[in-house]
Amino acid sequence: MSITLLARKQVQALTPYQSARRIGGQGHIWLNANEAAECGTYQLDCARLNRYPECQPPQVVNAYAAYANVSPEQLLVTRGGDEGIELLIRTFCEPGQDNIVICSPTYGMYAISAETNGVGIIDVPLDANRQPNVDGIIETLDNSKIVFLCSPNNPTGDLVDSKDLCRLLDAAHNRALVVVDEAYIEFCPELSQARLLADYPQLVIIRTLSKAFGLAGLRCGFTLANPEVIGLMLKVIPPYPIPEPVAQIAAQALNEQGLALMRARVVEINQLKHTLGEHLRAHPQVQEVFAPNGNYLLVRFSQGAALFARMAKAGIILRDFANRPGLADCIRITIGTQTEMDAVLEVLQQEQ
Repeated sequence: MSITLLARKQVQALTPYQSARRIGGQGHIWLNANEAAECGTYQLDCARLNRYPECQPPQVVNAYAAYANVSPEQLLVTRGGDEGIELLIRTFCEPGQDNIVICSPTYGMYAISAETNGVGIIDVPLDANRQPNVDGIIETLDNSKIVFLCSPNNPTGDLVDSKDLCRLLDAAHNRALVVVDEAYIEFCPELSQARLLADYPQLVIIRTLSKAFGLAGLRCGFTLANPEVIGLMLKVIPPYPIPEPVAQIAAQALNEQGLALMRARVVEINQLKHTLGEHLRAHPQVQEVFAPNGNYLLVRFSQGAALFARMAKAGIILRDFANRPGLADCIRITIGTQTEMDAVLEVLQQEQ
C-alpha cells in the first residue's frame, strides 16, 4: 500500500487552493496577491518567548473589539481570516452530512476548507448583477449549515446588498449561519454589515489585518459573531494559536498610531485605484472594469491571456481569473505604489 492510499479519500482527491505564492512567477512587480505595498515599523519584546502565548491575547481582543465596535465576547482572534473560515466549518458542519453554500465566482478557500473537512458544497452562482441569488440560497437552507458571502467579493469587488442580506438572515434563523467575509472592508468601511450583528445572532463577520493594515505576513484575522458562536469556536481552536510576536505587532497595528497609518494607506490606495480605473476605462482593449471596492481592480480585456503574458514579460505579475465562471479574459490587478501603477499603464500604452 502506498502512503497516499493511507490518506483520507477527500484529501487524495483534493486540489489545493492555488494561492498567489503557490502559483508563483518571475518578476519584480508583484500585483497578484492583494497585498499592501508596505507595512510600517513595529517593535518586539522577546522577554516572554520562552512561555506559551495566550490563546486569545487580551491586548489584541480588546483593541480590535474597540475598533470594530463590538464587545470582546463577540470576537475571536485567528491565524488569518482563513482559520476563521476553517473553524466555522469544523465547528458547525458534520463531515459526510452537512453542506456549505458558496456563490461563485468568489474566494476559493471556502470550498477548499469544506472539501478538506469532508463537507459538501452547494454553489449558487452570483446573478447577472453579480449579487448573491438570495432566493436560490434560501432554497438550499434545509440542506446547508453555513452560507459564505464575500463583501467586497474577491475577485469581482461587488458588495452584498444590505436588504438582500437581511432577507437571507431572516430565512436562515435557527437554520444556518450566514458568514460575510469582509477582508477588504477597510476600503469602504461605511458599507460594513457588522452593524447587523446586534439583530441577527446567525450572522458572522470575517476580518483580517492582511489587506488595509499591510500585515499579510503576520497571519492575523478575526471572527465577529454573537458570544454563543464564539464560545463554540473556542472549543475547536488549538490551545496556542496566536504567537507572541504576532500578538505584539497586531496590538501596535491597532493602537491610535497604527489605525492612523492604516487609514492613510487606504486613502492613498483608493486614490491610485481611482486613477488606474479611469485610464483602464479609456483603453481600447478594456471591455469592463469591475466594482472598485477593494485594494484591487478586476478587468476584462479583449485579449486577457495576451495582456497577462505581456505584463509577465515586463516583470509585472498579475492574477489571471479566466478559468473562473463568467470571468473569461479577466485579470485582477492589485493596487500597488504609484511607480508600480505607472509601470502597468506603460505596458498598456505600448499596445494602443
